[in-house]
Amino acid sequence: MMDVLTSTVLTVPTRGQGFVDLTDQSQSFVDRAGVGEGLLTLFCRHTSASLTIQENADPAVRVDLATALDRLAPEDGGWTHDTEGSDDMPAHIRTMLTAVSLQVPVLNARLALGTWQAIYLIEHRRRPHRREVVLQIIGNQVMGARR
Repeated sequence: MMDVLTSTVLTVPTRGQGFVDLTDQSQSFVDRAGVGEGLLTLFCRHTSASLTIQENADPAVRVDLATALDRLAPEDGGWTHDTEGSDDMPAHIRTMLTAVSLQVPVLNARLALGTWQAIYLIEHRRRPHRREVVLQIIGNQVMGARR
């Protein structure tokens, strides 16, 4: 087996506030890298979007999560920073409450996610954006795998 360290940048278009599933794109990156066992790191290069691992079965979960974030950081919270609009400061707070990086183990060439788990980018701004997520994997390459 060979050690592998490789990276890529995903450009993720969003439709405004909400969740974008990155699970399939992340698994495709693992497949291309040919890693059998290792660790995938995802890093969101923004301060008003974030990453999470959450349930993928019931869409109501994502609705409730967005509602919770809105209650924790409402647009009408009396924030001082409003240079880019009333949704800007709440977006920064929501990013701080979630995460800009995640680590997912890779076992037997598959992301070691649970049955109901998926990887999501969370867009915290109202208008659409193009977000960048850096994917980096380190691990052992499966013999005969193509890079």
